[in-house]
Amino acid sequence: MDWLIEIFRNNQVIPIFLTLGLGFWLGGIRYKSLSLGPVTATLIVGVIIGQMGIPISDTVKSLAFMLFLFAIGYSVGPQFFRSLKGDGVKQICFALIECALCIATCIGISKLMGYGKGVTVGIFAGSQTVSAVIGVGSDTIRAMGYTDTELKRMLDIIPACYAVCYIFGTIGSAWIIANLGPILLGGLKKVKEETVKIEEDMDSGDFVPDPGLIVANRPISFRTYRAEADYFKRSKTVEEIEEHIKSLNLRHFVERLRIKGEIYDPEPGLKVRKGDIIVLGGIRETIIDEAGWIGPEVTDHELLNFATENLPVTVSKSGAAGLSVGELKQEPFMRGVMIHKILRNEMALPVRNKVRLEKGDIIHLVGVPQDVAVAVPEIGYSDRATGETDMVFIGLGIAIGCFIGALVIYLGGIPISLSTSGGAILAGLIMGWLRSKRPTFGHIPRSVIWFMDNAGLNLFIAVVGLGAGPSFISGLKEVGFELFLIGILCTTIPLIISIYLGYKVFKFPAAVTLGCVAGSRNAVAALGAIQDNLESTLPVMGYTVTYAVGSISLILSGMIVAILG
Repeated sequence: MDWLIEIFRNNQVIPIFLTLGLGFWLGGIRYKSLSLGPVTATLIVGVIIGQMGIPISDTVKSLAFMLFLFAIGYSVGPQFFRSLKGDGVKQICFALIECALCIATCIGISKLMGYGKGVTVGIFAGSQTVSAVIGVGSDTIRAMGYTDTELKRMLDIIPACYAVCYIFGTIGSAWIIANLGPILLGGLKKVKEETVKIEEDMDSGDFVPDPGLIVANRPISFRTYRAEADYFKRSKTVEEIEEHIKSLNLRHFVERLRIKGEIYDPEPGLKVRKGDIIVLGGIRETIIDEAGWIGPEVTDHELLNFATENLPVTVSKSGAAGLSVGELKQEPFMRGVMIHKILRNEMALPVRNKVRLEKGDIIHLVGVPQDVAVAVPEIGYSDRATGETDMVFIGLGIAIGCFIGALVIYLGGIPISLSTSGGAILAGLIMGWLRSKRPTFGHIPRSVIWFMDNAGLNLFIAVVGLGAGPSFISGLKEVGFELFLIGILCTTIPLIISIYLGYKVFKFPAAVTLGCVAGSRNAVAALGAIQDNLESTLPVMGYTVTYAVGSISLILSGMIVAILG
């Protein structure tokens, strides 16, 4: 093994990328619904390889961590700043209270048990599943003036405590929120009934719902029908046909026509007679069930051979932001255009008429290109796939943020600083918000954001694991099995209190309460489990704002835990 160890020590990129690759592979292995996840798996692989005693530069670790923090800030920036006004304020307050509960529980129990700062930071990072706290907490401890020996002992124990507490932090939080949560709120049956009623109310009012949208993301369909019904005893114009469709409380559009054997694009005054063929576009289920008033469905491959577009459009125009989905559908520019899905912070919202649109939401519009082209400038800007990244934006953003974070202000002799970690995430927040306001610059494709987020964090964790390898086992022996039980308490107590607070004090509906609790804890797995249990996407309405606030507050809480722990 000596020759292998020598190669690894002299070529540190090999163990770093080996750890990263094996970590993602191991983290992707599932047994039923259980998996380690890439972060914990990468840490474990790093610790094992780190037994070789491989020195890794802290610069590599810092570089990866700054990319991760900037990506997080950039992703949630638009939603974070939008939530500072309007209805989002209530959810912001809830997220901050849940964050404070997490901090207080971890610090309180750690003080009671007599744990030091390193152990407390590790407990918080693992029990709340905030891997980035390892970096933020470590940076804060480094700035507190400890001797090299004390500093090494505290920093080396953090990954061990994180690993012990993370397992229940992930699995336990999902189970508590999705399974225990409904029981605490009156039982799963009651919560389901309340959720169904709210969903029905969201589709009531002056606007006619698109039938078939009980579940979001139903596909759009284009089908051909021969005009043979009595309605076509006399010729009808395209305008008359669409007015008739509207009177039937349907939202279908005439997309193409075959008249006397010739193919035409629809014009308002174009006349349709018996025997002509109409291409109808709309929600698949409603076209199948409700188009019998035209005549029989027929096959016409040539007529259906035309381009349609499924284009993601970012809401940025003030005329569209603030509208409900139902109001948007009624706008003249939406003629022939259907809404396939709506994303907010990468989460799919229910496509229901009373859901309000916000700047930064991404609406997937479906229709023929000429119709979609009319709607796009009225809503915002199209987010067409492109591989180009604004590297000037990323480079200067991170550099300026870290510079601001590195500045130290002395108040009464006490040094106050954001740290480079806080500066990077603040820069990401501001840059992401500016991008949503001025979409002509700062484009970072979602695939690049994903890479910066996942590769950045896991590269950081890989270096942490490699560095902590030699002392990791002794650290586990030091903290003992009792820390696993402590982690269970630190995960469970804030969640249970938050569930009651959301429902009883903040008066959120049960499904939204559970979404808020999951969002405030950044528990993505819990959100999926809640939606499966309730058979509804309604919890997302409580998840998006709280996720944006929780992403920032939980990471920055690492500073507070390190100072007070």
